[in-house]
Amino acid sequence: MRNFEFKNPTKILFGKNQIENIKNEIPKDAKVLVLYGGGSIKKNGIYDQVMAALAGYEVSAFGGIPANPEYTVLLEALKVIKEKRSRIYWP
Repeated sequence: MRNFEFKNPTKILFGKNQIENIKNEIPKDAKVLVLYGGGSIKKNGIYDQVMAALAGYEVSAFGGIPANPEYTVLLEALKVIKEKRSRIYWP
């Protein structure tokens, strides 16, 4: 095995009304790509809450991502990124 270092900083906002705080974590000029799986995010209202919290940002969405997606699905998401020239924010 080769030696390597891997750093994966993650910040998770837990609790009531935290979705509206995501705008404080994203630079003002960022373009945002929202990735999600099936339709439950729309049925339970989370999608609408996230979109409302991202008002003022240029937002694109890519849905229908299955659990353990195959490479071809990821390539479709990459197409969206390239078409929109999205700058994904990754702190």
